[in-house]
Amino acid sequence: MSTAHTEAITLGLHDASPQHLVDEMSDDVVLELGWGRLIFGQTFAEPDKLAAVLQQEERGRRDICIYARESHVLVAKSPAELFIDPSHTYRWRFHEDDPEGPRQAGFSVRPLRDQSEADEMNRVYLRCGMVPAPSELIWNNHLHCDAVEYLVAVRDDDGSVVGTVTGVDHKRLFNDPEDGSSLWTLAVDPTASLPGIGASLTRTLAAIFRGRGRAYLDLSVAYDNEAAIGLYEKLGFERVPVLAVKRKNAINEPLFTPPSETVDDLNPYARIIADEAMLRGIRVEVLDAETGEMRLSHGGRSVVTRESLSEYTSAVAMSRCDDKRLTRRIVAEAGIVVPRGRLATFDAEDHAFLAEVGDVVVKPTRGEQGKGITVGVDGPQALDAALARAREQHPEVLIEQRAAGDDLRLVVIDGKVVAAALRKPAEVVGTGKHTILELIETQSRRRAAATGGESRIPVDEVTESTVAEAGYSFNDVLPEGERLRVRRTANLHQGGTIHDVTATVHPELCRVGVAAAAAIGIPVTGIDLLVPDVTRDEYVFIEANERPGLANHEPQPTAQAFVDFLFPGQPGLPQAWTPQPVTEAPPH
Repeated sequence: MSTAHTEAITLGLHDASPQHLVDEMSDDVVLELGWGRLIFGQTFAEPDKLAAVLQQEERGRRDICIYARESHVLVAKSPAELFIDPSHTYRWRFHEDDPEGPRQAGFSVRPLRDQSEADEMNRVYLRCGMVPAPSELIWNNHLHCDAVEYLVAVRDDDGSVVGTVTGVDHKRLFNDPEDGSSLWTLAVDPTASLPGIGASLTRTLAAIFRGRGRAYLDLSVAYDNEAAIGLYEKLGFERVPVLAVKRKNAINEPLFTPPSETVDDLNPYARIIADEAMLRGIRVEVLDAETGEMRLSHGGRSVVTRESLSEYTSAVAMSRCDDKRLTRRIVAEAGIVVPRGRLATFDAEDHAFLAEVGDVVVKPTRGEQGKGITVGVDGPQALDAALARAREQHPEVLIEQRAAGDDLRLVVIDGKVVAAALRKPAEVVGTGKHTILELIETQSRRRAAATGGESRIPVDEVTESTVAEAGYSFNDVLPEGERLRVRRTANLHQGGTIHDVTATVHPELCRVGVAAAAAIGIPVTGIDLLVPDVTRDEYVFIEANERPGLANHEPQPTAQAFVDFLFPGQPGLPQAWTPQPVTEAPPH
């Protein structure tokens, strides 16, 4: 980072510890945090110099100037480049008798321990749509800058990082006469099913600064983020008249230039594609926001998409994916393993098949989003109920032997696996205070907020029977820390969660995914397998989805691969898609 035009104190990757602070407040203080710089405006005497520092923002970064003495004057110095951030500043004024928060179950909050956890912090940032930071810079700040605090929330069961927060001690950084501190980049993995992570991270950071004798903790939050504002006010934060100034860049564009109303109305599965296209200068025309239908145009090329479905998926390929019985036959002929199954006849033959295999999955031959599917049917009465449920979605119903294992989704684009993820059924974690129904409703609201309303846990007879199988009812209070699966299927639209395994999936499973896509003749698809272990080659094919939700697989480059496929780096668009060799799989 260049400092040719300023004498700012800049802390970052290649800087040593800050000089020992003396009696007076340091001048022109800039703190490098990787995703951008924190510029402490109250340490700058001249607005011209402060504006010049903001204008040095590097591409792909998100600098923030806070506490400027005269924000309106600062913006007036460069109105074409600077703007006042539409966020509120909240302050928690510390008192000796501040109450401790309730103890949370299932996770703990602690300081960063090693650089690998900095990588995990970035994973959480990306899942939350935030700008990541170089892990080596985070680790360097942790080791050498005692003004910066990095905290992580880790699960008790597997040690995975599910949340993070960064704090800055203003007294240590620039001898702040107000004895202040601030909170930045609070992020909670949206797939985490544990309540209270954000509140615990905030309380723990506040306790650290309160213990050092700091007077308050500040944070900045978007004016329309009602959920976050509600949390902060509950914790004891109050609004203060402090403004932040940012530079007009591509990342901040939604803050100073409202996006097209129809683009803003797109669901997450279409929006991720639209955002990737716009970043490349591809024109996006929304044809139907509700269905995610868009026309993408660039350099004389034009293609219509509906989420990840495009004109290059043929009607034949779509019909093959839509009919699960046909999909089974096609991939089986290609040498891919499928479970034993039969088309339901709604008579004694169905019961005979169940008696023979012992445990089955019942699903309509057509449909999506897990509707009408029942997993774990092991008795005559349950079979009849499952068949009736499936028949409500489509008159033809498939009965398959249930295979052991986890649900693996492989996203195949243009003959290559670009993402792999385990999908797990919705579950709740007991608090020892709330009923199972209350936990389900809370988790459902959390999943809906994390997915733009796309994922919710249905409160229906399937959920009720799943809970009953574990020996509980909706009105029972689940013991603290106990985990309870409340759905049998891992479908994301029914509250399931997704866990990236792209780096560890076995190459043979990738080969199977590519082979299945080629057999069906589809260029973009989600291939679902049941696998005992993603690092081994055993599997059973379940189905293919002609419109996989690319947004579910961030930070894997699914949207980038999709746009690459639509707009390849050579003149002209492909006239037709040709299945790629089935031997292709990502390197391991």
